Parts: sequence; structure tokens; C-alpha cells
Amino acid sequence: MIAVSRSKVLKTGPNRPLSDRNRHIHTIAKTWSNNVDSEYTEKMVALARDFDYERDRHSFWVDPELSLLYGTPVWEQATHAQKLALNHLYWVGNYNHTAISEASTSVYNLVTSGVFEKVGGYDTLCKELVFETEQESHHIRTFQKIGYKTKVSLLGKSWLRNPYYKHLKDLDKVSSQNSVTSLLWNTFSSDPFSNALEGVAGFMNRTRSHQYSSYLQDLALQGKPLPTASDGLGGRSAPRSVLKFFAANWGNSAFLAAQYYSIRYIANAILKNQEFAYFKHYRKLSQKGEYIPTPTAISYYHLLDEAFHTTISQTVAKELFTDFDKPTLYEKSVAGLSVYMWQRNLLSGLSGVLPGRCTADDPMFMLFFYRLFRSTLFNMSAQEAFEWIEKCFCSEHDGYHTGLKYHASLLSSLQQLFGQLAYQWPVNRDMRLMAAGASVEQSIQRNAQTFSNFKRCLTSEIAPSVTVGNGMAA
Repeated sequence: MIAVSRSKVLKTGPNRPLSDRNRHIHTIAKTWSNNVDSEYTEKMVALARDFDYERDRHSFWVDPELSLLYGTPVWEQATHAQKLALNHLYWVGNYNHTAISEASTSVYNLVTSGVFEKVGGYDTLCKELVFETEQESHHIRTFQKIGYKTKVSLLGKSWLRNPYYKHLKDLDKVSSQNSVTSLLWNTFSSDPFSNALEGVAGFMNRTRSHQYSSYLQDLALQGKPLPTASDGLGGRSAPRSVLKFFAANWGNSAFLAAQYYSIRYIANAILKNQEFAYFKHYRKLSQKGEYIPTPTAISYYHLLDEAFHTTISQTVAKELFTDFDKPTLYEKSVAGLSVYMWQRNLLSGLSGVLPGRCTADDPMFMLFFYRLFRSTLFNMSAQEAFEWIEKCFCSEHDGYHTGLKYHASLLSSLQQLFGQLAYQWPVNRDMRLMAAGASVEQSIQRNAQTFSNFKRCLTSEIAPSVTVGNGMAA
């Protein structure tokens, strides 16, 4: 049995009498009760402990359309073994990203629960958030264990060492050349701006000092900085200094602490948008009495576990904030800016090589596929790798249209939630930036420019070693 604290001190019911205004308190208490009674996390950990890639390598872990490069020219010519590998590597990449994002979520759970603790009357919610954080730690280790074994089995340990590490900063610069957004991103990532922004958050929320998060208070007393994501959903949404600014606001205001859960719901919805396919695949295999690959089963139980987290996100985001004072203009502005940045930096694009990814492809993503094509899985030469990357990223194919299907599903879920938040900016209530990103033509045009810069950045290093490979004919 894994060490997940299951104290049931607060399982007796809501924190205060149920009424029309605080029915959400009952929902939180019921969710907490159901969550502590479940054993989905334990089942995930047990499955990961016994995972053997050789046993699962001959099965698709989900329907083929949730595979790297699905619908692209590479997919059309790939062997069955290569398609299986691309299906498995999709799982690895998706859950590596999920693990990083859940690590950030764990921090913000503690930041916001520290606010609700200070306000008082939300003991059950605080218990639930701490419990979720414990669950996330086990999820993360589970995903990492499966991912590591799968990558080593398919690509070898040498894959774990990136020979292009010294080019990463150059590739980052390529991603938004001549972009005002890129300039602002770099400017606001500096330490002086980080300190200044945190100071602004404290000053503007000075009338809410009695709500200051006990978690942030403890960190300050210990002289420790707030951990901040540099990758995952959080890391892609804003510079680290801006993330610290948002966290400082979420930890200084009860309204903004509740508003954070609309952001968390975006992460919940992104995961569910893809994970539900694994859930259905598990049910189909189970009903037929067929073998269920371990990663498929882990996805199944993870979706069930995350359903509790999603309910909390929805309830707090849509209802709990009404318990507090009406938001000030400053609080509304922070709430609007945070969601706008998530739209702008995470949800305003479309990928043709990774279905379900509603973010524009970047040079770092192209580097991943360059390395994959050069690996023993495809055995391509450098020239062949570049040619196939261009075909997959810069020409129309079924992969883009599969991506549009997942984009539409996610957009609908987010519009349903944010459309109910009257305090949000209209551009966020309608998810306009995300909706505008659903364009195959725009994605191809953007990828063509990105690819040109990406190839130029790498060519000087690899040109002398270009050889004819044994992979697909370009």
C-alpha cells in the first residue's frame, strides 16, 4: 500500500450549513469523500511497478490516431512496428508533459489552500487540495517510470543524452523571431522585473493582507523562493517572473485564489481531451476480454482519479469565488491577463504531427523529430530527416484534420466554463484566440517559416556529417 494520507476527520459533511448560496460546499465535501475512498492512485502505482515494455510492445496503447505523426506522409509509409512505436512514444510524450504540469499544479494547490485556510471555513477544501497534491506525486513517478523504460527499450539509453543541447538556446530564439511577444518574454524573465512584479502584487492586494497564504508565509520565513515551472503547461504559458507574479496574486487574494482554478481547469480539460480516448480503449478491450496494455490501464485509472480534481476545479472556478468580496478592477485585470496569456501562448495554434496539441509547433518540437528520424527507429540521414520534417510540418495532410477534431472538442469544453464567468474579459469568455488558431493554412505558413529558421540553425553543425541513411526514401 502506498503512503497516501487518508484522514477522514472532515468527511462528516459540509463546513457550514447548506444553502442555495453555498451548495458548492456540499459538492466539495462529496468529492473529498469519494476521492479518499477511491484506490485509483494505488492501482496506477502497482501497474507501473510491474510494467514490462516487452510484454506491451506489440499492442497499440490507444487508437492509432493518437500517435506521433499520425496522418502525415511518414505515417503513411511507416512499418507496423514503427507505427506501434509512434503510438507508444505519444503516450510517453503526453505524460511526460503531464508530469511536469502536475508538479506545478501541486505548488499552486498549496499556495491557494494557504489562502482558503486563512479565510477560514474551507477545511474540507484544504484537505482535498493537500490530498490531491499527494496523489500527483505518485502520478508523476508512475509516468516517469513508464516513460523511461519505454524510451530506453525503443531508442536506447543514448537517446536520453541530447547531442544538440548547446543549440537549445539558439532554437529558443528562433521560435519567435521578430516578435514583440518574444521581446517582452525575455524582458520580463529577468530577476529585477520578477522582484518588481511580486512587489506590485503585494501592494495592490494590501487590503487583503489577512488572506495572505500561509504557505507563502512559511516560504518567506524560511527564505525560500516559490518553485516556478520552466516547462510543461505553466512554463509555456508565461515567463517565470510572470508566473511568480500570478502566484503571488493567487496567494494574496481569496478571489484570485479561486480564479486560479479556472486556469487549472484548462489543464484538466487539455488532459481529458486526449486521455478519454485511452479510457474508451480500455473499456473496449475489457468488454471483449482482450489483453489490456499497462499504460492503457494507467491512463484509465488516471482519468478516474483526475475526475475528482476536475470537479474541484469547476466548482471553485464557477461558484466558490462568489463567497468573497466582489473583485476589484485590479483583481479582474489579473484574472483576465492570466487566461489571455494561456490562450495566447498555449492554445492559439494547431499541430499536424501531434493530434490534440493546440499549440503552434516550434523549433524545439522539430528538433525532437529530427532526433527521432536519425535514431535507430528510422535510420535516416540528416538530409532525409530534414526533408521528412518539411513534408510533415509544412504540407497539408490528414494529421492536421485529426488535430482540428481534438481542437474543436477542447474549445467547446473551455467555452462552456469561461462563458459562465462574468468577470472575465470577453476575449476569454469566448476563447477567441484559441478559436482563431484552428486554421490549417495558418499553421502550415507558420511552420514553413519556423522550419526554415530551424534548418538554418542546425545545418552548420551537422552538414559535415550528412550521409545517406537507410530510412524512408524522400
